[in-house]
Amino acid sequence: MTNIPETGRTPRVQIRLIVIQVLVLSLLGTLGGRLWYLQIREGDAYAKEASGNHVQQVVQPAVRGSILDARGVPLADNETRLVVSASRTDLLKMKDDGEAVLTKLAAVLGMTPKEVREKVRLCDAETPQPCWNGSPYQPIPITDEATPKQALQIRERAEDFPGITAEPQALRRYPSPGESNTAQVLGYLSPVTDEELQQAQDTDSPYLRSDQVGRSGLERQYDKQLRGKAGVTRYEVDNLGRVIGQAKADAAQPGSNLVTSIDARVQRVAEYELNQAMKDARKEWDRNTNEPYKADSGAVIVMEAKTGRIVAMASNPTYDPNAWVGGISAKDYKRLTGKASNYPLLNRAIQGQSAPGSIFKVVPTAAAVNAGYSFDGPYQCSSSYSIGGQVFKNFESKGYGPISLGRALEVSCDTVFYRLSHEEWKRDGGTKPKKNANDWFYKTAHQFGLGAETGIDLPNEVTGRVPDRQWKLDYWKANKDAWCKYGKRDGSYAEKIAYENCLEGNRLRAGDSVNYSIGQGDTLVTPIQMATIYSAISNGGTLYDPTVGKAVVSADGKTVEEIKPTSHGKLPISKQTLASMDDALAGVATRGTAAWRFADVGWPQDKIPMHAKTGTAEVYGKQTTSWFATYTKDYSVVMTISQGGTGSGASGPAVRNIYDALYGVSDDGEINKKNALLPTPQKSLPKVRTDGTITSPKVSKDPAKDQRASQKGEAEPDEQQLAGTVATPTPENRDTRRRRRRARRRGSRRMLT
Repeated sequence: MTNIPETGRTPRVQIRLIVIQVLVLSLLGTLGGRLWYLQIREGDAYAKEASGNHVQQVVQPAVRGSILDARGVPLADNETRLVVSASRTDLLKMKDDGEAVLTKLAAVLGMTPKEVREKVRLCDAETPQPCWNGSPYQPIPITDEATPKQALQIRERAEDFPGITAEPQALRRYPSPGESNTAQVLGYLSPVTDEELQQAQDTDSPYLRSDQVGRSGLERQYDKQLRGKAGVTRYEVDNLGRVIGQAKADAAQPGSNLVTSIDARVQRVAEYELNQAMKDARKEWDRNTNEPYKADSGAVIVMEAKTGRIVAMASNPTYDPNAWVGGISAKDYKRLTGKASNYPLLNRAIQGQSAPGSIFKVVPTAAAVNAGYSFDGPYQCSSSYSIGGQVFKNFESKGYGPISLGRALEVSCDTVFYRLSHEEWKRDGGTKPKKNANDWFYKTAHQFGLGAETGIDLPNEVTGRVPDRQWKLDYWKANKDAWCKYGKRDGSYAEKIAYENCLEGNRLRAGDSVNYSIGQGDTLVTPIQMATIYSAISNGGTLYDPTVGKAVVSADGKTVEEIKPTSHGKLPISKQTLASMDDALAGVATRGTAAWRFADVGWPQDKIPMHAKTGTAEVYGKQTTSWFATYTKDYSVVMTISQGGTGSGASGPAVRNIYDALYGVSDDGEINKKNALLPTPQKSLPKVRTDGTITSPKVSKDPAKDQRASQKGEAEPDEQQLAGTVATPTPENRDTRRRRRRARRRGSRRMLT
């Protein structure tokens, strides 16, 4: 056997050992450094975090502040319900994890054991609703509709129901005083999401998992003020989650109350009249489409002209906001968000966009004067106006001869505005615009606040659209490919339009300006924008930011933060032009297109000067949109009904009835102050009692009952002072009034713009 010398291997072994030693020492050094970082440098932070693992929180929700109308009547408040809850911690201490207790509880509540078990299970990625997505240490609500008998059974037999509580808790309520719904203005609540929890973690108003958050309307806009601060009780627990002691407790702080400028009585009238006007419109025959008007949606706004405060805001179709309380069912959610119900969650007063028709003509009137044209004219009001081979007709092809701009507003003469707009379009260079084109008709619209938000204190307001040269270019760039693909030179009407837009959709053409001048074409406005404009004409030219919130009152009543009116600009009109326009709009109500709704049927014009403008907007593929814009020295009222017909025909009667209710105007034109809901805007805030509660008058479903009670002195003194002696006309009385007016107008039917 031959011996192999060892000398060749020794150096290699030694090298390997050295490498291993270096690796081991490096690893130990790394671990030591990491240990120093965790124990020394970041020791305090990790110690604090680790201690939190042994402390769990139980939240006591804060009572959410109420939303009140201008007189203190609750529009959204809280009601006490008997809530049955289960402590998951106590249930898990039992041998069967509380199975027997939950089964007995189900029998008492009239639920199945499965339903109860699903309520107390924790939500995760694999667990569908129903489940509990809050803290496992928080009492989990089983039902908020327990009867007193059920609650007594649970409390009197506490030994049979360990870990189960039955106690009163405050839940959100939307009482609809006097059947005034106000749904889209108020909004609704739903539980906070994980994303919102994370986003608000480092803010001055963090959420707790048990919080309910405002999702729309005032509930969202003023969520921080209304929400208050939840109470938190911290419990020490062991590694198995068992409570071993109480660490700290912070009391809940109730949210502040929001006083609005809404008057529940006027709101009720506005909602009723809008709904009734839509019903009446559906009974009328549309001669253009040979079918009844669809009247599928609408909105109405009552605004204080001198402040921009909203007295009433109604949107139709509507819904019951109480559907969201305690969690909305899948059936109700589908109904509220589905196409079949026409999206009742939309607040069409601030989110509904449509062509304004002739109520827009106050804008080109101001634009024409700014461009150097005389208000007095004269301007030719012919039955039609031709551009090239295209004929643009006046409504019903009527001609009035040479008239002023004021008279053009009164009789709503389209051809006057066609001519002025076309002339300015040519001055600016037509399809090949000058470098610094004046574009008075478009510039003035922007100065009136169109194409931008009004700044109302409600979320998700839309901007509408002013189809100027820049918009045309942007729109063409966004749609060119689709137009070029779909368009055909010899195709259908829609295909021909697409073909034309493909070639020169970026150009502002003569037809665009002509249609724009009467509120047609690509022009879009919202009711809140038009109410703001007509209020500005009434008050001397100030464009106020519309507001619903009037004051925030702390829960103890000691702090009152009033929300002052603010302005976002002035109308671009001289005092002389504004006065002339004001006279013309008064003429609309006395001898123009709205006379048959006011002067001809007993409106006291000498005591309450009425100003109005009617509008009937044509929309491709749909029936005409009805618009009616009005104002007095106190209020502006604007109503629109989609696919409802003419302005004065569909919306006119409803707007007149709203004014009758506001001022107490009777059928014969007399003013009865006892029947006036709000002859002047409400200036004062409701009275706050020493305990922080707010005085409010009682509102019954029968307005006549309110009237009788106040006259007999049956109301409390402070309620009498707030309620006065006013009453809302009942629906029956309004129907009677409408029938009388129809009889008086019989024989004088007019087809008006």
